[in-house]
Amino acid sequence: MQYIAVTGACGGMGRKTVAWLQQQGFGVFALDRELGKAGERVFPLQVDVTDEASVAAAAARIREITDTLYAVVHFAGLYMLDSLVEMDSRDFDRIMAVNVYGAFLVNKALLPLLKEGSRILMTTSELAPLDPLPFTGIYAVTKGALDRYAYSLCMELQLLGISVSVLRAGAVDTGILGASTRALERFCDRSKLYACNAGRGKRRDPVHSPAKAGGKGRQDSHEPEPPICLQHQPQSASTASECPAATMAVADYPSDTPIVYLSDNADFCSIGEE
Repeated sequence: MQYIAVTGACGGMGRKTVAWLQQQGFGVFALDRELGKAGERVFPLQVDVTDEASVAAAAARIREITDTLYAVVHFAGLYMLDSLVEMDSRDFDRIMAVNVYGAFLVNKALLPLLKEGSRILMTTSELAPLDPLPFTGIYAVTKGALDRYAYSLCMELQLLGISVSVLRAGAVDTGILGASTRALERFCDRSKLYACNAGRGKRRDPVHSPAKAGGKGRQDSHEPEPPICLQHQPQSASTASECPAATMAVADYPSDTPIVYLSDNADFCSIGEE
């Protein structure tokens, strides 16, 4: 039996991935700050990815069961919305620790279990290669750094026969929408430099905009866009039935490093604090 380690295993994307891998016959080590439920071929491990001792303990537990991992899949992550000149330094440290340092610690600890032909999947964000919007910068900074880390790691580990891929997930209708709304509200209440601008974020109800005359109203801007399947270049919008959750398309870095785009389907994906 082949084994795969998944971080952020109790989050939306991680949880669905663990279940799918189990169905495919893999043994899955489900790493998360919360202790998940054990199941057939599922081994939950409570771990803080920002704590080296905690990660080392999880690696030791994995070695008690197997000496080889087929893959390491990274979903552990934290979403934050704030001003780069107003945010608390502790928040800056925290999001960098979870989104970047945690991946470094996990890969370093589990590398001895990866053999030629093994692979690592890093989850960054569709924001990683894009220009961020105001106040999403700190999240984009961490995901951009993680994107570059993954590319650099690929350059190294290809020499050992280990592949590194990147999953740039887009926004989907899951917990991050509520989390981002709450983060925006907190920022609007707290910001002093941008108080006049921040107030614009509170003008509309977070669930529905007011109904227009003769109409029923509509979902506000937090309603997700239709799912889009990407393959090398963005394609036209597609319905969920035309773009199934498990459908992945692959683009390439110049060095043939695969970048995997996952269709935006709420039944499969989620991003935010996994």
